[in-house]
Amino acid sequence: MELLNVRGLTKHFAMSSTFGKARQVLRAVDGISFSINEDSVVAIVGESGCGKSTVARLVLRLIAPTSGNVLFKGKDLFSLDNKELKAFRKSAQIIFQDPFASLNPRRTVYDTVSEPLVIHKLALRAEMRDRVAEILNTVGMGPETMNRYPHEFSGGQRQRICIARALAVSPELIIADEPLSALDVSIQAQILNLLHELKRTSKIAFLFISHDLRVVRYFSDEVNVMYLGKIVEHAKTEALFDKPYHPYTEVLLASAPKISSLQKSEVRSRKATEKDSTCLAPHASPAADLGDLPSPVSIPSGCPFHPRCPKRFGLCDKSIPELKEKEGRLVACHLWHTL
Repeated sequence: MELLNVRGLTKHFAMSSTFGKARQVLRAVDGISFSINEDSVVAIVGESGCGKSTVARLVLRLIAPTSGNVLFKGKDLFSLDNKELKAFRKSAQIIFQDPFASLNPRRTVYDTVSEPLVIHKLALRAEMRDRVAEILNTVGMGPETMNRYPHEFSGGQRQRICIARALAVSPELIIADEPLSALDVSIQAQILNLLHELKRTSKIAFLFISHDLRVVRYFSDEVNVMYLGKIVEHAKTEALFDKPYHPYTEVLLASAPKISSLQKSEVRSRKATEKDSTCLAPHASPAADLGDLPSPVSIPSGCPFHPRCPKRFGLCDKSIPELKEKEGRLVACHLWHTL
């Protein structure tokens, strides 16, 4: 069953004008569409600055779109009244990139995890501590941590607290916005395994935003590849990694190390192994050999990727390719459309 449906979502930011220059527009998200079914993981990948995090905030109605719709169980989020919006907030949660910045340093773990239970009236006061202890146990933290503050924990433990806060209201959808990038390599595998176990046991759907393709291959069912605010390729995860169609997807995959030990069929324990840590080691930025990403304020004419594309030809700088179906996937590339 379809849980989330994004249709033609667009977000443009007006830039401050300077003397003698016309007002410019930053096209952060430029007409993207995708859907997420129940109990599935849909990933969005791309370089920094392509609009991934803006999509996350639009999907949660944290910012208003320039145009387009986000439907949750068939209802347009941007037409919900306050009561309906509160119900949506219970159904959809977010895990932010920086676990320390997203926790209030003046509130204990108990205060942080119990707050959503109080807001949505999901537990009586008498049973609150037991409920918080149960949630913390789900993410591998004991009840003795409830009276401690964020600065007393490591980065991985802070992210577990953030995950516990998101799980407190039993959401149907979690948006994970680069949940591993701020963590040490040795901790990343532990958090990834925790998310995988939660998905397996609770059937939560995920919108997983990342630039780490190795993690995306292990965790996701479908992948959307974004470039300068647009989706340039959409496919099932294994199909995309086995045979990328868009030249930009090829560049991204070529820039990442081969994945040998992170197989989707494996169900591993939460404890990271030495082999896991090796697979999640830092690597060069995607497409670094093609030069810098163009500014979303001044997007190239025609196909946005054509100035960096190794396969460009005459048509590429003249018209914008449409996202069309090609052998069971969606691709926005003139090369594939002409074959």
